[in-house]
Amino acid sequence: MDEETERLDALTQQAGRWLALSASPAERHTTAVVAGPYDRVAWRDVYARSAALRELAAQLLTRHAHAPDLLADVFLCAYQAAPRLRDSTVMAPSRLLHHQVVTALTQSPGFAALRRDTAGDAYAAAMAVLAQASALRGLLERSREVRERTGRADRARQEAEAAAAAVGETLRQAAEKADGQGQVPAPVAAAVRRAVGAAEAAEDEARREDGAAAQAMAAAVPGIRSAARNAASAAAEAVRQEAALMRAWGVDAGETERMPFEERARLAERLRSGRLARWAELIGRFRQMAAGERARKVEHATGELVGVTLGDDLSRVIPSELAVVGVPELRAVFAARYAAGELMLYDSRGEQGTGRGAVIACVDTSHSMYAEGPGGVTREAWSKACALALLDQARHAGRDFVGILFSAADKLQVFRFPGDRPARVTDVLDFAETFLGGGTDFQRPLGTAAKILEEEFDDASRARGDIVLITDDACEVSETWTRLWNEIKRRLDFRLFGIAIATPGTATASGSVLESLCDNLRTVDDLTDVHTTADLFRVI
Repeated sequence: MDEETERLDALTQQAGRWLALSASPAERHTTAVVAGPYDRVAWRDVYARSAALRELAAQLLTRHAHAPDLLADVFLCAYQAAPRLRDSTVMAPSRLLHHQVVTALTQSPGFAALRRDTAGDAYAAAMAVLAQASALRGLLERSREVRERTGRADRARQEAEAAAAAVGETLRQAAEKADGQGQVPAPVAAAVRRAVGAAEAAEDEARREDGAAAQAMAAAVPGIRSAARNAASAAAEAVRQEAALMRAWGVDAGETERMPFEERARLAERLRSGRLARWAELIGRFRQMAAGERARKVEHATGELVGVTLGDDLSRVIPSELAVVGVPELRAVFAARYAAGELMLYDSRGEQGTGRGAVIACVDTSHSMYAEGPGGVTREAWSKACALALLDQARHAGRDFVGILFSAADKLQVFRFPGDRPARVTDVLDFAETFLGGGTDFQRPLGTAAKILEEEFDDASRARGDIVLITDDACEVSETWTRLWNEIKRRLDFRLFGIAIATPGTATASGSVLESLCDNLRTVDDLTDVHTTADLFRVI
């Protein structure tokens, strides 16, 4: 054989393995979670809309060059109903840490509970990512060696693939130089052999780096699992608290899911900050109590339920008495007791049946309402919680609700919530947050409330509205005003309930202004006891 030439087929056989690798290099994925285009769009959209996510990504980039891919995987784990992970063998070495993190997350006990609140909800899933920010920062800081090792392995694997591609390129050049008998010049053949040698060396180096990365990863796995458990628990708690906060303020899950991302984020921040966050528990307790009282209402029973009595009014018979009618042997006993007027009936007193007109809460926002009571509960918080429970009560009955905030005679603000449309949560929060300050005047807010009921009567022929005056003070009213007040009250047939919050005894004593104005006056001394007004929600 000519020393200056070699056969192409021999060179091709020698480099065949590298030629195959260069033709179809193994696919290396950069994300651990298998996701369709819609899931990816959800991530890109929420990332673009959330400044907090972008800020977190920027912080993590100082520790890890592939932080956005990690955040995407954590988001998709929370967002998907049943996340499916790729096999670690198809991952780019530099993303093996991501794979281990999301594997540990999906296997942690708290993650299933988290996903019940976040699956399909991009905002909640993004919040879960943010709740894990501290754990992710700590994890990346502690896994520096793993990141360095997997980074080297990634670069070595890329170099090995490039070397395999170089083998393919030298073979292509050799084929171009070959003559009709398949002979190629020696320099070209030597280039092929050098390319093969370089590919073998690169492959050996990639294997060594893969082994070192695997050892580093194995050492880090216990710490990753512990951090993932803590992160999942923190995320589940954060999501749970926000959901509870939304429920306390009357925002249901369906409403938040329909909100644009920015609006929901602003709402959540508003609820988490300032006075609204401190009031959430009290408001939630009031709403639950009011809902319970609605469930205990007795149909067709007039007035305030105070106990059980005897009589023959079948509209007020208690359920256990009616059950007797279902037993043939006891029907005669029931008939005899009915004839004798000895049936057990619900006993009520003092109030008419539930009204049909608007429910109007006149809430005192004078300076004294800032005073703090037992358990750190302010008079303002108590009064606003009661008013929001009345809003729920009105909506449940399909009645209009009007919130009137008042203090001095020149300070008054009216919030209207029609019963035929949903109450916007931002309007509810505006009502709850507004505080006027100043002194106390009853005439203007009560006069405004009466005028609203009069307009309702004239426009819709609805009477029997309910006004609830919530205050911690007493003030004088003129005789002229009192005469006009009594006249319009008789004409419109509305009721005035009074709730005196932590007031001195003289303010609610017999003959006081509050006592003379109100059909039903309650005094609240313990601001932590929501049950002091429980029966109010059975008669409104």
